[in-house]
Amino acid sequence: MMKKVEAIIKPFKLDEVKDALQSAGITGMTITEVKGHGRQKGHKEIYRGAEYTVDLIPKIKIELVVSSDAVQEVVRVILHSARTGKIGDGKIFILPVDEVIRIRTGESGRDAI
Repeated sequence: MMKKVEAIIKPFKLDEVKDALQSAGITGMTITEVKGHGRQKGHKEIYRGAEYTVDLIPKIKIELVVSSDAVQEVVRVILHSARTGKIGDGKIFILPVDEVIRIRTGESGRDAI
């Protein structure tokens, strides 16, 4: 069985999380710049004397597909390296993956990860 781990983190934590995952033996990941908000619903800023609300905050989304037995280690590494203790640290989502196929070789399942 395989799982997809999606983590939404603060942008300045990307290098730390990526390095920690690579040190833990995780080699493949997809990283995307995203925008959104959670409970904090953005924040107010002042530009040229006018106050406005920034309701979509820049974040980084990291996606990994790993074997089920590696999920807990991946989650532990992300929690440890992405946490600042402040609001907006992000979320981790774990989803089932039915199949993976490597396009180049046609390999499938764990061999394709």
